[in-house]
Amino acid sequence: MSRDSIALLGTSADPPTLGHQALLEGLLGEFQRVVTWASDNPSKRHGAELKQRSDLLGCVVQTIDNPRLELAQDLSSPYAITTLERARQRWPQSPLCFVVGSDLATQIPRWKDCEQWLGLCELGIVPRKGWPLQADHVQTLEGLGARPRILSLDIPATASSAVRQATGDDQIPDTLWPLLLEHNLYGFHSSSA
Repeated sequence: MSRDSIALLGTSADPPTLGHQALLEGLLGEFQRVVTWASDNPSKRHGAELKQRSDLLGCVVQTIDNPRLELAQDLSSPYAITTLERARQRWPQSPLCFVVGSDLATQIPRWKDCEQWLGLCELGIVPRKGWPLQADHVQTLEGLGARPRILSLDIPATASSAVRQATGDDQIPDTLWPLLLEHNLYGFHSSSA
């Protein structure tokens, strides 16, 4: 892995959690540069509009306050192939590492044009608690042309879905509360704070 490689992390950020924050901070320890954005997942219904989720993720990026971390919302697409084509145009000389959680490892073979985009980058896989990465999942991805890199980062067991189901208030970074309350997102409003 070249020192100039860029970690690319797209996320639904629906909403961003302490896990997202820990992941971004962990990636900064592994990569010279980390780029993130909020995206629409074609297989999910989202609890907030893309612009609101991007604003929330932007607050997390500002809180981390590291010049090597960038919110690049213009890379956002529901499809990894489109995002990677945009990233390659933006950074034609830099090796790219597309980062996903281990919960997505089994889904990637069904993603649009996966064999094409897997050849454009290294695939960073972050093990998530509760989603063990199986050797056969990695072999399947390698068979599709992936160059997997397992990133052993210690990420807390958080889930945006728990926040959306009103069971994960403690997983929300403090910096997000003003926006969540101002826009009454995810069922939170001023009287519930």
